[in-house]
Amino acid sequence: MPASSSSLRPALVLWLYAAAITHILAGLTLTWAGDSGLLDGYLQVLELSFWGADAVPTVGHEQQVWWLALFGATLQSYSLYMLALVHLGNRLKVPAVWGWLIAGILLWAPQDMWLSAQQQVWSHVWLDGFALLVLLPPLFWLYRHDCRKGNCATESSDQSRG
Repeated sequence: MPASSSSLRPALVLWLYAAAITHILAGLTLTWAGDSGLLDGYLQVLELSFWGADAVPTVGHEQQVWWLALFGATLQSYSLYMLALVHLGNRLKVPAVWGWLIAGILLWAPQDMWLSAQQQVWSHVWLDGFALLVLLPPLFWLYRHDCRKGNCATESSDQSRG
């Protein structure tokens, strides 16, 4: 028996809250765990894609850890924006909020996948594909659901008053 839209909406919003919080935690991990040994396997995958089987120079490893930390800080920031948009979308029930999240994901994913494929970091390609699979369907559903509630007509009339 399919879930009613009244019970599905809160579940999808909760899922998106969890995804945003998971991204914040991942960003914290990338920023602060680079030299802890926790990310050694991941760093080895990245280093293999740049240096192959050759020994990785110490300065190269240090630079990789630095880039990872820098990316982690950026991920934390964007994850906070994601969390805020999910919160606004949930509270305001405005389809445009879900649309902006969809647009951001569609801007990011193809580029990230293409750049990862160029370096043959297939784990990133698969992870990005997984992110698309678990984020876009709930976002599209929420967009359509909130649109059906009459909020799309309000948006277009608000814009025309501009």
